[in-house]
Order: sequence, then C-alpha cells, then structure tokens
Amino acid sequence: MSRTGTCPRVLIVGAGLAGTATAIRLLCFARGPLEIVLLERRPDYRCAGVAYHRDGNPWDHVFNIQAGRMSVFREDVLDFVRWANHEADRGGWPEPWVGLRFVEQGPAPRRIFQDYLVDRLAEARREARPGVVLVEADGEAVDLEVRSGRVDVTVERFAVEGGPSRAATVLCADHVVLATGLELREPAFASEVRTHASFVRNPYSAAGIRKLADLRSEATVAIVGSVLSAYDSAGLLLRRGHTGRIHLISRTGTLFRTYPGGHEHGVVRLPCPKSLLEPYRNREEFLARVRAEWDTACATVVREHPDIAPAVVAERVVKAWEPHLPEAVERIPSAELRSLLDEFGTALAALRVGVLEYTMAVIERAMHPVDGPVRLVVGKVEGVRPAESGRLAVSVASPERTHAIEADLVVSNFGRESDYGRVDQPLWRNVLRRGLAVPHERTGRGLEVDARGALLGADGEPGPISAVGVLREGDEMVRNGRTGAFTFNLAAIKNHSIAVAAHVVERLELDPEPDAGISLRNTAEGVAEFLTRRHGGDGNLEEAASGGFEDAVVMEARRLASRGRIERERLDSQLETRIRSMGGRPAHAADAARHDRLMRVVVNRAAVERLTDVSVTPRQLRRQLGLATAEEQED
Repeated sequence: MSRTGTCPRVLIVGAGLAGTATAIRLLCFARGPLEIVLLERRPDYRCAGVAYHRDGNPWDHVFNIQAGRMSVFREDVLDFVRWANHEADRGGWPEPWVGLRFVEQGPAPRRIFQDYLVDRLAEARREARPGVVLVEADGEAVDLEVRSGRVDVTVERFAVEGGPSRAATVLCADHVVLATGLELREPAFASEVRTHASFVRNPYSAAGIRKLADLRSEATVAIVGSVLSAYDSAGLLLRRGHTGRIHLISRTGTLFRTYPGGHEHGVVRLPCPKSLLEPYRNREEFLARVRAEWDTACATVVREHPDIAPAVVAERVVKAWEPHLPEAVERIPSAELRSLLDEFGTALAALRVGVLEYTMAVIERAMHPVDGPVRLVVGKVEGVRPAESGRLAVSVASPERTHAIEADLVVSNFGRESDYGRVDQPLWRNVLRRGLAVPHERTGRGLEVDARGALLGADGEPGPISAVGVLREGDEMVRNGRTGAFTFNLAAIKNHSIAVAAHVVERLELDPEPDAGISLRNTAEGVAEFLTRRHGGDGNLEEAASGGFEDAVVMEARRLASRGRIERERLDSQLETRIRSMGGRPAHAADAARHDRLMRVVVNRAAVERLTDVSVTPRQLRRQLGLATAEEQED
C-alpha cells in the first residue's frame, strides 16, 4: 500500500475498541485530506477486540457496567442505548434480548457491541470531510522505524490464509497510533497442560467457549481467578444448568461487589487525604495511613451523601482521591510501588469497579447455600498437572496447607502481561530494541508516554508514535491517579481516543508551517512562547486571547463532539471568526495568519481538556457544553 500524492497518512495498529474509537475521532476531527489506515491482524477482532468479539462472547456475557455507560462517545452518554433500541439489527437475537427495551442502568450482551462500533465507524466515515478516507487493512505490524519524522511500518500477513509463509510490506505513515490491546502472559503453573484438552487458556476464545458449552453438567470445574473473567465463565455454566462443583481459586479471595439497581455514575468532592502526602517510611506505616484516611473518607461519604448506596461508597472514594494520588505515589520508591501494585492490584480494581446484578446474582445464589455448586478457594495455584484419573490436578497453596483439586476442566484466569519488556511479540521486541519505546519505569506496567499519549523513546523525547488504551496503564496511575482494572477500561479509552486524535490532527496541520526559531510541532511551551513574543507579558494564553477565549473553547469542544459534517463545518467557520476577533492580533497579514493557527491550537487543547475532564460526569459535561436536551436539563 503506497502513499498517493501529498495526503498524510495515519496508521492505527489494532482495530479493537481503542483503535476503532481513535479512528472515529480522527474521521470527525480532520479538517483536511487524511488517509486513516486501520490495521488488524485478526479479522474477527475488528471493531471488537478480545473483549467484544462474537465468537468469544456468547449471549450470556454482559457488560460489567451498565448499558448506559457503554457509549463510545463520552459526551453522548446514551448513544449506545439509543442504538440498541432503535438502530440495531435484532435478526437472530435470542430471548430475552430480542424483545428487550434496553435501559441506562440495565444489562446488555457484550457481543452486540461489535455491531455498534461497526455502525458508528461507518457513520464517521460517511460524515468525514472530502479527502478524509478510511482504509481497513488486514495484517500484523511487526516493526517500526522512524525516518525523518515519519514512520516505516513493516506489516506481515499470511500469503495463504492459514499457511505457514508470510508476505511482508512496508507502509510509510506520518503518524502511528498503537492500539494493540492486552498481551497474554503464559502462566507458569500451566506449563505441563497448555495443550491439554481439559485446559482452557483463553476463556474468550471460540475454542474456550465451546469447551465450556459442551461440558457435562455434573463435571467439576476449577477456575483460576475470582473476578471479572471468572464470573463470565462461571455464569455461563450456571445459566446452562451446571450442577457440578465450580471452584473459584483466588490468591486474595477478592470478590467484586454488585451494583445496586438504578446505580448511576457520579463524582463526589472529598478533602485531600493529606497524610498520604507525607514522606514514605515503610509499607506497614504507609498502609496504616491509607486505612485511617480511607475510614475517614468513607464515613464522610456516608454522612454527607446519604443517597449513595453502601455498595458504591468505595467507588466514590477511590475516584474522589484520584486527583491527589499522583502526589502521594510520587513519594513511594519505585520498587515499593511495584510491590504494592502486585499485592493490592486486584483489591484496587474491586474497589473501583462493580459488577451488574445480572452477572453476580446467579453466582451468589450458587455460593450461599451450604451445598451450592460454587466454592471460593483462597490460595495460590502452584501447578496444574494431568492426574492418573485422566482429569487435571490443581495444586493450591494457602497459608495453612497445600492441597489438590481434581477437575474435569480447568479455566485459566485471563492473565495479561503488563511488562512490555517481557512481551514475546515481534512488534514489541523490535520497538524496544530500536529505542522507540521503553517500559514504564515506575510501575512496570505499560509504556512511557508524555501528557498527550506520545511514546517516549529511550532518549526521553516524544516522536510520531502514540499509544491508546492499556499500553498507558502505568502512566495513568502516576500521572492521573487512576488505579484499578485497566484491561477493558472503557472510560480511559474514550479519553485517550479524543486526546490522541486531536494531537495527531494538530501535528499534521502544523507540520508544513515554518516559524522563526520555533517548531510549530512543539508542545504547549512553544505555543506559549510564540504568543508571548507577539504580545509580551508572561505568556498567559487566556489573557492573550482576551475575553473571547472561553466562548471559543466551548465552540471548539462542541465541534469536536459533533458527529455531522455540516454542523462541524458551521462551528469551524464560527470559531475562525471568533479567533480573528480576539484582541491582540498582529497587524501584519503573515503574522496574523500564523497567530490565528497557533491560537487555534491553544483553543483546541483547552477543548480537549474539557471533553476529557473526569471530575465531571458525562451528563454534567453535556450541560456545560450546551449539548443537553430539554429532558436532560430537567434531570
């Protein structure tokens, strides 16, 4: 695939949720010709990824969160629910879904999300400006090389479907967005049974689902893990009438809480947990401070917000603390931070995220009776080996003893690899070898990126490669204080898609422009320097832009949120007029034109911050931007 003419090209590696969401935003944001290549190595994962593809998600698998939070657009919270009720093709849907009216707080099957993303990507393609095109390509990116500010991407695909040989080609891109999703980690405990017929390594694969569906109802099952993926496997069995013993084996014994009926996402304001900002002394002393602050914060929420259900108090506290956590985390030595995350990562995820009653009710009913089929086993799985009986023997070590569980089927937890220095894939081996990316130093999770999602190379500098989704886990923790389950974190992906798409469009629009002494690709400091030089003073961008700045930001945020081309063009024209009317514009035509373009950058960046502000709920954001309907305003 060679480039044609001078049209810039953005290559997105990975067409799951993160890649598709970013492609949608690029199609909407681009104001000039642009070729967007959406590359996917597995056609069945396109617009789905591992979390939502149909073959790995039977109708029993529902979203972990309410249907009303599944919109791919943060600024249009009910878009998915409206689509499911009025646009989705329900041909072939089974009961109860075929006749169900979806509601904001209710469940929805994960497998229909692929159709939703397909439709929204098609809509974005139709509504893109002339010259903005989308190319959906099959293949696997195996190497990247930066040359003169652009990227050569080596892509391999099977020469014959399913055959052993691969054909390679090199694509030149002006920018690359890595949206590769999670990487599986091969569990050491399963080294002897990886290919055994009674072992399921990936419970979201077509083969794994078949093994669960075909299992005898009285069979004994051992599921390694007791959280989200474990619930999917156990729930699938139970809904199909499974009566045999199901062991949920958990190192920590953590169980996720159930969201109460009618639960809505909300944000509360809490005082800064000041003792967490004291110097780090040792783990025991630090955890004591955390417990004390935690108890105080939970009591505050209960006292001051009696409308919040007890099951949601922990989630509210965790999210309220996020703005303060980066400063607290900064005080913890890296080795200690990694150790704390390893020990408490699952517990943090359980505090931050709940599970719908649809999923948990069937599991809780099966756990509570004395003779119920589901048992929680607390301990670490040391090994899984074939037993003489033909079954599999799972060795579980607990503080008290080590014992074995014989099972007809063993289902591994999802087990992703978050340390990219250990990922055994050609792309990551080559990218790290070339110094285009480095594993996140402080947490050992994900990759080092800058504030706008650009990968930082071995020299610490950003380049023409960005990352979205789980690749930024460690950075989200230390920069934004966001802890918890990042495997399928839809909220983070929504924000990443907005910010990265805006950054890429800005970079491509400014690339051809020369400026004396300043690269127009520069970061906010360079923009501030330009404006300061033109206007004098301390470089305060909003002062330089006079009183029209806030109006311009709201206008730009509404443009970014608009999915129709006509509305975007109308807002774009109004914004250009607004910027030209701002005070302090240079008299010289060339300087004025350059000033307007840079002011546009400043306004766009402020609008992106507005759209990705997690201190407000999506509904509050819609009201701020004037996007809310009359009914929403009343709510």
